[in-house]
Amino acid sequence: MRAASRALRRLARRSSTGSPPCHHQSPQDYSIPHLDYTTNLSSPRAINLSPWRHQRAFTSARSGAASLLFSFSSLAGREGKAEGEVLDMEAGTVRCAANYAPLTPLSFIERAAAVYGDRAAVVCGERRYTWREARRRCVRVAAALAARFGVARGDVVAVLSPNVPAMYELHFAVPMAGAVLCTFNTRHDAAMISTLLSHSGAKVFFVESHLLDVGRAALRRLADGTSAASLPVLLTISDDGAGAGDSGCVDYEDLVRDAPSEFDIRWPVDEMDPITLNYTSGTTSRPKGVVYNHRGAYLNTIATVLAYDITAMPTYLWTVPMFHCNGWNLPWGVAMQGGTNICLRHFTAKVIFDSIARHGVTHMGGAPTVLNMIANAPAADRRALPGPVRVMTGGAAPPPRVLLAVEELGFVLYHIYGLTETYGPATVCTWMPEWDALPAEERARLKARQGFHHIAVQDVAVKNSATMENVPFDGQTVGEVMLRGNTVMSGYYKDEAATEEAMRGGWLRTGDLGVRHPDGYIQLKDRAKDIIISGGENISSIEVESVLFGHHAVLDAAVVARPDDHWGETACAFVTLKDGARATAHEIIAFCRARLPRYMAPRTVVFGDLPKTSTGKTQKFLLREKARAMGSLPMQRKSKFTIITSWKIGRWEVHSCFRMVHYISIQEHVTPITKTCGIFLFRIILSNEYSFSDADRIQYIDVLFKQPYKCHSSSKEQSH
Repeated sequence: MRAASRALRRLARRSSTGSPPCHHQSPQDYSIPHLDYTTNLSSPRAINLSPWRHQRAFTSARSGAASLLFSFSSLAGREGKAEGEVLDMEAGTVRCAANYAPLTPLSFIERAAAVYGDRAAVVCGERRYTWREARRRCVRVAAALAARFGVARGDVVAVLSPNVPAMYELHFAVPMAGAVLCTFNTRHDAAMISTLLSHSGAKVFFVESHLLDVGRAALRRLADGTSAASLPVLLTISDDGAGAGDSGCVDYEDLVRDAPSEFDIRWPVDEMDPITLNYTSGTTSRPKGVVYNHRGAYLNTIATVLAYDITAMPTYLWTVPMFHCNGWNLPWGVAMQGGTNICLRHFTAKVIFDSIARHGVTHMGGAPTVLNMIANAPAADRRALPGPVRVMTGGAAPPPRVLLAVEELGFVLYHIYGLTETYGPATVCTWMPEWDALPAEERARLKARQGFHHIAVQDVAVKNSATMENVPFDGQTVGEVMLRGNTVMSGYYKDEAATEEAMRGGWLRTGDLGVRHPDGYIQLKDRAKDIIISGGENISSIEVESVLFGHHAVLDAAVVARPDDHWGETACAFVTLKDGARATAHEIIAFCRARLPRYMAPRTVVFGDLPKTSTGKTQKFLLREKARAMGSLPMQRKSKFTIITSWKIGRWEVHSCFRMVHYISIQEHVTPITKTCGIFLFRIILSNEYSFSDADRIQYIDVLFKQPYKCHSSSKEQSH
């Protein structure tokens, strides 16, 4: 357990990018990351982890508090100096308790209790705590963890719970004890929970009462390969906050009631100390442990509050799981602004509308699945909004149609993008006032972009992952989205190789593919793993999904690759229909072919519910497995036909005839000619009995001309 704690502390100091070194010396006892900007940042090893040499440090303990005074060093003249050497500046500059304190989001609840002490902090059903009460409860839980269970600095405290008051308070109570909060996805099964408990080395394990069977099963599995002394202590979180009840375990409320009356909060000694351990969602592979530090959590909280326009005393509705990226840092953000947290264990569209009306909700969040739920809510479940409700959405690229539908109901959307590795939000689609006058569909299209980095991120770029060159700002060239700055994770817990790979080249490699538009805004095109390569052409699953969401019967959709004997891969669409709606696979395919180049349209459609993480992300790795299990699509019967084109260049008229073996090859053969010459006349003459629908014929012309045309049919010939 202690070894795990030491490993966490070491890893938290291995920040991937960091800010320039502070111009001061540090205690020998702590290794503060020193990023030498004169060094080639080819890998995270460019970070100097050695303690900085210091020339004077004074410790005074007369009043029981340590006061550290340090000379400041200068970056000037660093070139040619020995690694870690510092230079004195003119006398009189110091770092001491008067001008320095490690950054930590724990300071937010201290201020909230002082400034907003009598205002509601947490509301859940009939339970309600003020900020003064919430702060007192957090301190008492921290005291109990330390005194009763021996929780020390760097120990891991795990939690398996939905959005209930205890889950909120533990975001402060655990760090107050000097420990590291580790929240688990409530949809994980016992096997996964057992694995994560083992990997994290948790000393205490809080489990909400409705999840107690899963928690106990996980501990039994863990006990099979672990000594009893190494098992975490199981504590419960009761449903109504009344106490342990029949669980036979110590309950969260028991800690609040029985805790020692006096406890000194264990403030971080170093702002790079770990504050939380978050496991990735597992949408592509087994989860990895991502270490957050106090500094990054503090900065990302401020950046998120500013990007989201959270002013003083908001009312925040918890539709984002707090276990996911610590609720996008908003347990700390709501405290920062003295707001009220409306906690929901579970929710539906009706619960959302009722909660907004009852509590006067001003802010909420959610993945596109939450937006979809709101947009498709039955009229009977909807309530008039008492005022503007600002919704921060992220987690997946939202379809423009869904954004438009939600805004028409009176919600104000803020589109963010980030990863577990960036403390959640990292970019925001900053809205420009001149866009307000644009047509609704154009506004939705602009808002669906991922935008620019927020103020706590140093930079965002779209790069060629091999050469590390920036892609042009043309909205076309695809590259990998990369980030760097103070809110990039400290690293993957116990996985140095994965940490180095993720930060290779001095940037966090997201694995997301995107483009950069002429105005600088980034837009995701796909995950690298989700790109479909069909006949050598790249197909963005996001683009196909956006078209599918435009179908009147489609509630949800996801597109993955299915093996194909001829093309290698083709698009396979998994579709969930709205209640009471009907559609056939043929209708869905025809709908897509009328709006996409034919090679991008799905050739397979599967109806049913989509596997989701509890944050609303579709688990595409499971869908890819299903698509592979279907087997490879066989080659279609070949269909020969002739394409006759004629075009004019000045006074010259040129005719050309192409003979093709497969009808989908039409785009590959003809597009180069259209780009060069500009077709004025296009005719398809079928040479056999293959049946082409009018929609197919229109689509061929649409592919060539890149705009819709009307066709006049005949049995054997299409002219335009």
